[in-house]
Amino acid sequence: MNTSSPRLSPADETSRTSILVPRAATIDGFVAAASAGDGLDVRGLEPLTTLHVRTCNSCYRIVIAKGTAVFVQGGRFFAETTDARLEGSSAGGSLLKLGWIGVGLCMELWAQGQRIVTSPVRSITREEPDARPQ
Repeated sequence: MNTSSPRLSPADETSRTSILVPRAATIDGFVAAASAGDGLDVRGLEPLTTLHVRTCNSCYRIVIAKGTAVFVQGGRFFAETTDARLEGSSAGGSLLKLGWIGVGLCMELWAQGQRIVTSPVRSITREEPDARPQ
């Protein structure tokens, strides 16, 4: 008597996997989501660049210090301006696009000894510096 389970064909195995694992949780799905949407790499921004990031649940004001070092205010975790590190964006899992804020993805920040993951980003706008002469 054969008690082993029947072997699935590669096509059956693939369709079974796609049912069990959401596309965003796969490397291919994450790469597609990170590449398809709008976004920006904060590592290429000048210090003191100010961004307004709207997520599904909150609004954040982010001022670039240097590289991924930022000052952030907004949401329920940052009532006051707080120094933080913008780790990048994710689909809420373990895959992270470093230094990136992406529309449709969750921002991940490190502040006060903890990782903060926002709801998905809806929009990113750059605050224009005041053009009036000083």
